[in-house]
Amino acid sequence: MAKKELTADQKQMLDGVFEKARAAEKIIENYSQEQVDRMCRCVAWAVGNPRDFDRICKMGVEESGAGDWSGRFGKRHKILGVLRDALRQKSVGPIEVLPEKGIVRYGKPAGVITSLIPMTNPELTPTVTAIYALKARDVVVFSPHPRTKKTTCEVVELMRSALKAIGEPEDFLQCLPEVNMAIVEDAMTRADLIMATGGPAMSKAAHSSGKPAYCSGAGNATMVFDETTDIEEAARNTRISKTSDFGSGCSADGNLIIYGGIYDKMVAQLQKEGGYLASDEEREMLRKAMWDEEGHRIVDTVAVSPQKLCEAAGFKIPEDRKFVMVVGDGIGKDHPFSGEKLTTLLALYRYEGDFENALKMVDEIFKVGGRGHSCGIYSHNEDHIEALALRAPVTRIMVRQPQSKANAGSANNGMPMTSSMGCGTWGGNQVSENIALKHYMNSTWVAKPILTDAPSEEVLFGEFFDPANTRES
Repeated sequence: MAKKELTADQKQMLDGVFEKARAAEKIIENYSQEQVDRMCRCVAWAVGNPRDFDRICKMGVEESGAGDWSGRFGKRHKILGVLRDALRQKSVGPIEVLPEKGIVRYGKPAGVITSLIPMTNPELTPTVTAIYALKARDVVVFSPHPRTKKTTCEVVELMRSALKAIGEPEDFLQCLPEVNMAIVEDAMTRADLIMATGGPAMSKAAHSSGKPAYCSGAGNATMVFDETTDIEEAARNTRISKTSDFGSGCSADGNLIIYGGIYDKMVAQLQKEGGYLASDEEREMLRKAMWDEEGHRIVDTVAVSPQKLCEAAGFKIPEDRKFVMVVGDGIGKDHPFSGEKLTTLLALYRYEGDFENALKMVDEIFKVGGRGHSCGIYSHNEDHIEALALRAPVTRIMVRQPQSKANAGSANNGMPMTSSMGCGTWGGNQVSENIALKHYMNSTWVAKPILTDAPSEEVLFGEFFDPANTRES
C-alpha cells in the first residue's frame, strides 16, 4: 500500500508546531532544577486536581465509548506517584556521583519528544509524559488517538494554560489539532525521541520512524494461585484489578491458573466478589461477540461493563455482577480466551499436581500473546515465586497484589511509577522496565583518574591461564 502523503495544509500545520517546539527547546534547556520542579507540580495539579481530573475522565469515556468513568478516576494515584518519583530525583547538573570510580554523571535533555497517546488513557498518559519531560527539560508534541482527540487536546490545553499562568512558555507542551497516519509518521520523523504507548501497530510505526523510540508491548496478564493462596485476598485483588476502567488496561488480569485443591473455593470466592461464571454455551456466545471470524478483537466489546458484554453476546446477567469468568477450553492460537481480552472477562484454568504444571501453562499462554509484559502470583511459597520469576518471559511479576494497580508502580511497592511499560525484546521493545524519568534524559559521563584497577591475567583467566604461553619474538 502506498504511503499517504501530507496535504499542503497538514505540512504547514506540522511546520508551525515543530518550529514552536524547537524555539521552546532553546529556552527550557537552560532551566534550573527549581524551575523544572515547579513546572512539574504546576501541570500535575492542573490535570490531577480532583475536580478537573473527574471531568476529564468522564470526557474520555464518553468520547471513546469505552471504559468506566469512576474506575478511570482511580488512576489519579499514578499522577501522584509519578510526581513523587520525579521530585525525588535530580535532572539538572550532577545527577549521580561515584567517588570510588571517579565518575560524575550529568543530566541533559533529550530534546523534542513526539508522544503517541492511546485511546484507553487520554487523561493519564499525557500528564505522566509532561511531568517526566518537563523534569528532564524536554519539549513535547502530543499526538492524540483519533477516537479521543478532544480529551487529549483538553488535557494538554489545561497544562498549557497552567504554564502560562506562572509565566512559563506554553509551547513546552503542544497537541496536534489533527491526526491521521501520515501526520503521525511525519511528526515522529521530526522529533528527537518518540514515546509510543499503544498497540503493536503504533510500536511498529515508531520503531520504523528512524528515530529513537520507547514503546510499550501488548499484555496478557496471567495470575497463578498455588496451594498457599489467601483465597479472600486473592479474590478481592482480582476483582479490583479486573474491574478497573472495565479492564481496558493491558495490565488487567486475563488468565487465572488455579491449583486444583483450591479451585472450587477460589471460584466461589470470586463469585462473592461479583464474578459471573458463564456456562459453556454462554462462553461460545461470548467468543462470537469478542472476536470476528478472522480472530480480530471486536472493538465494540472492548472495555465495557459485564452487563453490556453479555448483552452483546445475546444473554443477560444480574446488575450486581462486576466481571465475567469463563472456564478456559484450551490454550493456544485456536483458543482466543487464552489471549488478551481487554474487557471485564477472565479465563479460568486448573492445574493439578506439582507447581511445574502451572509453569507449563504459563509457558503456553505467553506463546499466545503478552510476552514481555507481566504476570503475577498469589503464593507464600518462596520457591514457587522464584520458580515463576526464573521461568516467565515477562519483565514484571507482582506478588500478592492487584495486578493493574501495581505493575505500573504503587504506594505499596517499589516499581517506578509510569503509564508506559517496556516489555523488552519479548514484546519488541528496547527496555524491559517501566518507562520513567531516566528514559527522558541524555547523560554526560565525566571520568577522572582513579587508582589502577587491573587484576593480573592469572586472576582474570583463572584455570585457562598458561604462563608458558608467551608472545613469540
